[in-house]
Amino acid sequence: MTAVAASANGRTTQRWLVRPDELDPVLLVSAGVLLALGLVMVASASITVAAREFGDPWHFLVKQAVFAGAGLVTAWVMVQLPLARWQQLARPLLVLSLVLLALVLVPGFGRTVNGSTRWLELGAIGFQVSEAAKLAMIVYLSDFVVRRSTAVQSSWGGFLSPLALVALAAVLLLLEPDFGAAVVLVACALTILFLGGVPLARFALLVGTATAGLVALAFSSPYRMERISAFLDPWADPFNSGFQLTQSLIAIGSGAWTGVGLGASVQKLFYLPEAHTDFLFAIFAEEMGLLGVLAVIVLYFVLVGRAFDIAGRAHRASMAFAGYLASGLGVWIALQAFINIGVNMGLLPTKGLTLPLMSYGGSSTLTMCAAIGLLLRVQYEVAAVQRQAKRRGGKR
Repeated sequence: MTAVAASANGRTTQRWLVRPDELDPVLLVSAGVLLALGLVMVASASITVAAREFGDPWHFLVKQAVFAGAGLVTAWVMVQLPLARWQQLARPLLVLSLVLLALVLVPGFGRTVNGSTRWLELGAIGFQVSEAAKLAMIVYLSDFVVRRSTAVQSSWGGFLSPLALVALAAVLLLLEPDFGAAVVLVACALTILFLGGVPLARFALLVGTATAGLVALAFSSPYRMERISAFLDPWADPFNSGFQLTQSLIAIGSGAWTGVGLGASVQKLFYLPEAHTDFLFAIFAEEMGLLGVLAVIVLYFVLVGRAFDIAGRAHRASMAFAGYLASGLGVWIALQAFINIGVNMGLLPTKGLTLPLMSYGGSSTLTMCAAIGLLLRVQYEVAAVQRQAKRRGGKR
């Protein structure tokens, strides 16, 4: 693996390893702080559950620390791989992710938790394939709109052919079922196609069709209808269908301005289910209060804003694949954070999506760290091209 660097005379040279001082400090710090906050909150939110279920109050913290360490290694590897290599791997990675999504549904391979078969058994490890599938789809579509830009912008075939693969992935996710992951995947795909120049009329037709389909699916399943009913009025059945949301709202309301203090949450004492995973934000709000919540939201704004800034610089440098990739990754992080926070606050029905870089979970932590690594690689290559262009301009 080699990294691209600009030499003093403006020529491109090859060397090993991208140095940390060559990477975007804002992106590094915002992502690093969120990951560190996640470790602290996983420890706090899971301590009582871990002690009861495993006899070790730090069980989930230790595992999450291992996940975070593996995620940092994954991000480092992603930074070292040139974007040209990711373009070459785009189609094989998508095919692999689709095969794995199908394999999850095969009895004996998939693991079912709380009625959903989302995890592929890899020995003693369970891997949630939907996380990797989102990343693979973003990489593939970023490459597709570059290779087939004319067809995407001018013909129905070029517009619909990638959507067939998106639809296939979405159907496989819905069969698990994982409605939230399907929504995020479709939204990221639509964003990349829109940026790729799909005519507005076709894009509007696509968005309308996708929205109508997702709404129909939401109302077609009894368990989804139960979630919608609980979302609309959780207090109508606060001890059954509305229990999780009411406990989440109690936790958030209890935090007031400054919170009850780190580790002092009451709702994590077996009141709020999934306190260290999907509802980590509610425990954070209870312990850190509104001021802590605003700080976390600002960190996500900085992280996502940086992703879009990198995407804009990539397009201005005529690096289309890098621009689409950074945009897709930014939308993914933003949308997943928005949905998780919205669910915790009762603004959206329960979706089962983690809070990026913070919630407990190996698959989510690894793939989010991989996404950050890819963003850093895009930033590095864009900066190298801009430096070369500046040197050429200075010589004229």
